[in-house]
Amino acid sequence: MSLTGKVAIVTGSGRGLGLAYAQELARQGASVVVNDVDRAAAEEAVASITSAGGVASAVVGPVGPTETAKQLVAHAVETYGRLDILVTNAGVLRDTVLWKMSDDDFDLVINVHLRGTFTCVREAATYMRENEIAGRIICIGSPTGQRGTFGQTNYAAAKAGIVGMVRTWAQELKKAGITANAVIPVAATAMTATVPYFHAAVEADTNGEPMPEFFRKEIGFGSSADVAPLIAYLASDAAAGVTGQTIGVGGDRLQLWSHPEPVVTAYHDGGWGPEALEAEFAETIGSRQQSVGEKFPPLPEELQPKA
Repeated sequence: MSLTGKVAIVTGSGRGLGLAYAQELARQGASVVVNDVDRAAAEEAVASITSAGGVASAVVGPVGPTETAKQLVAHAVETYGRLDILVTNAGVLRDTVLWKMSDDDFDLVINVHLRGTFTCVREAATYMRENEIAGRIICIGSPTGQRGTFGQTNYAAAKAGIVGMVRTWAQELKKAGITANAVIPVAATAMTATVPYFHAAVEADTNGEPMPEFFRKEIGFGSSADVAPLIAYLASDAAAGVTGQTIGVGGDRLQLWSHPEPVVTAYHDGGWGPEALEAEFAETIGSRQQSVGEKFPPLPEELQPKA
């Protein structure tokens, strides 16, 4: 799974999951372009990689604008001579229920997650195609984009959109030998740290202690370090045959998410008019309505948050 000689860009990699991705790619031999809006975080990330013997440099700036995407690709090519791997991880949160969500709350999250993924992938894919590089596009999704989460209209829309774009890009880039995949990480992050259900797991991770097996196995919830190897694998030559997939990872669990497929199909001669829908909807479609949101098993008593 060596990435020696390859060059990667990881957006939003100053801290958290993005930092873990950048460090793992460098550990496997890639030269890494770190990106973050926080200059200090980006410089610290670079230092953490170079002090461990890796190769890295930073581009500071917000993803979303085309100018940032162009700057990232140009920096990779000018500094390291090529670009092989793009990991689109950058993101922000502005959580609130629908009726309280402002235009700015919605637009900011969509701009960073969805538009930022689009502009960066467009720039990277254009370079890869023009230079006949069988590159790797790895976009970060979320369980929220797959199932929905209360209070995250903007985030759910962005993450679901990313998966839709990945499925399209896998088709468009196949002839060029470029793969495009989405990863759904489940890990201790600043976001999950605010959820009481994950308190014991996040606390253990913060303290450098082993995470309780309930979380690692039952929930598939782990540390950033548990997610990073999948990023490196998908970036490698070993994953040349993997494209258009949505892959979940966390703790001890690896999952392949299905593409949406009909669960029920019904026909009515002459079409589905109002009378036919009223008479037959409940027993054909209505009885198979799909659940929304994630459902977690009850926490064992010893892992419940202390009052």
